[in-house]
Amino acid sequence: MASSLDAEAAAVQQDKVGSSSYTTAATAHQVDTDSWQQVGVLLVVGFNCAYVLSFSNLMMAPLGWGWGITCLLLVGAAAWYANWLLAGLHVIDGQRFIRYRDLMGFVFGRKMYYITWFLQFITLILGNMGFILLGGRALKAIHAEFSSSHSPARLQWFIAATGFVYFAFAYFVPTISAMRNWLATSAALTVAYDVALLVILIKDGKSNKQKDYNVHGTQAEKVYGAFGAIAAILVCNTSGLLPEIQSTLRKPVVSNMRRALLLQYTAGAAVYYGISVAGYWAYGAAVSEYLPGQLSGPSWATVLINATAFLQSIVSQHLFTVPIHEALDTQMQRLDEGMFSRYNLGRRLLARGLVFGANAFVTALFPFMGDFVNLFGSFVLFPLTFMFPSMVVLKIKGKGEAGRWNRIWHCGIIVVSSVLSVVTTAAAVRLIVHNASVYHFFADM
Repeated sequence: MASSLDAEAAAVQQDKVGSSSYTTAATAHQVDTDSWQQVGVLLVVGFNCAYVLSFSNLMMAPLGWGWGITCLLLVGAAAWYANWLLAGLHVIDGQRFIRYRDLMGFVFGRKMYYITWFLQFITLILGNMGFILLGGRALKAIHAEFSSSHSPARLQWFIAATGFVYFAFAYFVPTISAMRNWLATSAALTVAYDVALLVILIKDGKSNKQKDYNVHGTQAEKVYGAFGAIAAILVCNTSGLLPEIQSTLRKPVVSNMRRALLLQYTAGAAVYYGISVAGYWAYGAAVSEYLPGQLSGPSWATVLINATAFLQSIVSQHLFTVPIHEALDTQMQRLDEGMFSRYNLGRRLLARGLVFGANAFVTALFPFMGDFVNLFGSFVLFPLTFMFPSMVVLKIKGKGEAGRWNRIWHCGIIVVSSVLSVVTTAAAVRLIVHNASVYHFFADM
């Protein structure tokens, strides 16, 4: 992509509220328009997406009850703190950083700008592939319920259909702020499939008298599985794009972002953690990688859960892909024209088509759901969530201002998160190698 630190910093706009002022980099998307309540609801419904249908298997089964609950609480609390810290770095020395890579480039220079750019976009692309795969599996499950032959079409056809639907939504709803009119619908869909899922999980859990909660496998498999689960827990709690989300907020941007985060890590976490724990309680170690495929029925409930999860994912996936769209739009569109001018519509058609076309193709080629979650949680989200904010704090405060214990605290965060990133990445790569040996290209899973 043609984006660069110089190009994105070339044009700035001056914002003033009372005696405070700061500059903001040029962007094709909206800045400084949304309330904290809107962003808070966006975070709640965004993280309570179709991914929760896989978290019982990815987070709880490899850890068991004791370590599972402990890691859920510890990683969730750590992610909350790290994002709270990052939210406070949104404005430095009169500059408002609406992109994570701009912040890192400002503090550490051009090389760190491109490292952050790479890590962020890898996260968003892999995450979008996971959404496309989940959407494809939901559509295939619905088709299976109505297929008289009980042999639905290949998964790849449903992946292609999902990619097209996601593309259409991203084209006509181009920015985060434009999603405000869809939040109520998304919230209603979230409640619908969460309630239906919980009811059936409780029923299945009560009828299943011989649940096995042991962690199975060799010692090496248990260790790798545990670290993979930690990476998945991080995925369900953070995104690596907080400055981009925060850029839409009205002033005061720091306190408003922290209010939105409070909503996510209380009401939001209660739901996605609740579904994850309930799924493991109902089926134990045998819990499926995709919960709707394991439910006892009735048939209409399975269709309802899959349909509402698919429709809700259309909105959720957009939140986690918008930074890619923003970068492309800012480079390719005319910033002095509206998002729906004829010229910008044509450029957006090309940009969105390339993103979703490529992502849908790769997803169809490698339809391994757990790989997407574990890999970008380990390799990318540990640095973006924990390492980088602490590095910025140490850099901008200096040795004298930071204080000895504060420096030790942040250095400890950097060291521990670095180790976890390496170990969990090894676990994710091991999973990919295993799946590559078991499944073939374009596997119909």
